Formats: sequence, structure tokens, C-alpha cells
Amino acid sequence: MDVLEAVAPLHLQESYDNAGLIVGHPDWEVTGVLFCLDSTEAVVSEAVRKGCNLVVAHHPIVFRGLKRLNGHSYVERTVMEAIRRHVAIYAIHTNLDNVLRQGVNAQLAERIGLSGLRILAPRPGSADTGAGVLGELPEAMSEVQFLAHLKTALQAGAIRHTALLGKPVRSVAICGGAGSFLLPQAIAQGADAFVTADFKYHEFFDADGRILVADVGHYESEQFTMELLRSIVQEKFPTFALHLTDLRTNPVFYF
Repeated sequence: MDVLEAVAPLHLQESYDNAGLIVGHPDWEVTGVLFCLDSTEAVVSEAVRKGCNLVVAHHPIVFRGLKRLNGHSYVERTVMEAIRRHVAIYAIHTNLDNVLRQGVNAQLAERIGLSGLRILAPRPGSADTGAGVLGELPEAMSEVQFLAHLKTALQAGAIRHTALLGKPVRSVAICGGAGSFLLPQAIAQGADAFVTADFKYHEFFDADGRILVADVGHYESEQFTMELLRSIVQEKFPTFALHLTDLRTNPVFYF
């Protein structure tokens, strides 16, 4: 926990978030770690099979208050299974989103091939923490080339996007996960394109012909976070048992 929080301190999480140790006790001895994007019953079972008693996830399995634990929802069942199998669950969510170095968006930017990264919407008094990042492609692409590049680089089943503007893409704003709240900043910073997820129908209108919005999918924009988390821990504990989940937890399918 200390290693992860040295990179992404818990105080950097958003007020609505629930990052940190969700199931388990800080004094438990760790036998192995399984990294994933989403904690599910299947992930907990996978952790047990692999000899891991700690699941480190990007998304908190408990996001809102639980009033009962009777197995009515997948959240309750996952927590119950983790407790039953003595598996701890730790989430590192918006605090990891809000750091530039070794953050979610830096990992996404690396996959896309961006350089010269800076925070898109920095927190007051800090250039290295805040929401989203802005970077540059090595050379400009046409919009069609850029969308094709995104689809391949992020293994996206489909990309929803705004109307093509007939302009080259060089400066790119990104936000892993739901990022529509950053559209005004992406436009104000002069980005040619904004790569994110979970744009609603009416929010696409807000681009208003000023930027290309590419909604690549929530899972697709954050799927490489588990590799990032493993690398952070591996740097400090190079011989420890660290595993990536073999499960694709994306609940969205494309027909």
C-alpha cells in the first residue's frame, strides 16, 4: 500500500471516490498480488487459484454505501466471496487518474504515442496533478488515420466520434474513463482531438465543430492500467509474486 500511495496518494482522489483498502486489514501478510481493472467474483476466485490474497484493482468494487450483504448484487457477492476466501481488495482509482508521472493517462498516452505530456486541467498550485493530459503525436495524421491508429493501439471494438472536420490531428487531449467534463479544457488548450470514454449523446453536440471527440470505450481506455500497477510494485519488489488477471472484465460487447 505504501508503494502504491507513494505514486498516487489517497488525498488526490475525488470526493466521490472510494479508493484504498476496501476488504481486508493492513496487517495481513501478502502471499501474492493479482492486478485487474475490475474486482469481480471471478477475479477473486482467480486470485485464490494463483495463490494471491490481495487483489489490486483500478475501480473500487464498493463505490456507494452497502446496506446489506445478502448476495443480491454482484458487488455484494464479490465482497462476500473476498471475505470468505480471506482475499483483500485494494482500489487505486481517481488518485491514479490525477497524477502525471506513472498515472493512468500517461500510460494511455504511451500507447497512443504521445510525447511532451502536461496536465490538461491542473489542480491549483500543482503542474503535476490534475485531470487529463495533453500531448503531441510525432507527426500529424489525418482524422481517419488517427481513428484507425486508436482502434489498433487500444484494441477497440468500435470508436464513437464526432463529425470529421477535415483537419490534421497533432495535439491530442486524453482522459481515461469518463472524461466528458474535460471537453471545455481540451478545446481551450487547442487540442485537435480528445480521446476519452462514456460520452452521452447530447455531449457530442458540445464539441460544436471545434474538436474531434473519440469515445474509445471505458474499458479500452483503462485496460493497460493493470500493467502500470504491476510495474510500480515490481520496481520495489522485483521477486514478489505479481500477476495480471487473465480475465477480460469488460461488460460491453460489440455486435
